[in-house]
Amino acid sequence: MSYATIAVGTDGSESSLRAVERAAELATEADASLVVVCAFHPMTAREQAVVTSGLGDARFRVTGTDAATEALQAAADHARASGASRVDSRLVEGDAVEAMLSLSNELSIDLVVVGNRGINTLSGRLLGSVASDLSQRASCDVLIVHTTPGGRR
Repeated sequence: MSYATIAVGTDGSESSLRAVERAAELATEADASLVVVCAFHPMTAREQAVVTSGLGDARFRVTGTDAATEALQAAADHARASGASRVDSRLVEGDAVEAMLSLSNELSIDLVVVGNRGINTLSGRLLGSVASDLSQRASCDVLIVHTTPGGRR
């Protein structure tokens, strides 16, 4: 199967950058466009500090426009450094799954790439996993990259 447009989600974590790297490799191999996506929830700095301290292993759910913008820029730069030549970036307010599903339809995405971080964590089970939800709901192919320590990548 050939992919013309690939999307990858990022939240600023090291784990998500591994997924960005894999998506960039695939985009290069397929001569595809790569869309780097960061979904976020707007918050004041004070609200962000309170929420971040209480999230534990879910701390990389992006909150605040500044944090999201920085995460997105870093991921787009990482994609280019990993070989992707046609990189677009999208900052989307709201839930990560809904943002990726909406953009997939809007941009005719052929493949969505996400990391697996959070699938087996307590917060992942309680809050829901982006990778799990996307794999069940997306109308295109979904690649879940093993990004946690001890994995192949």
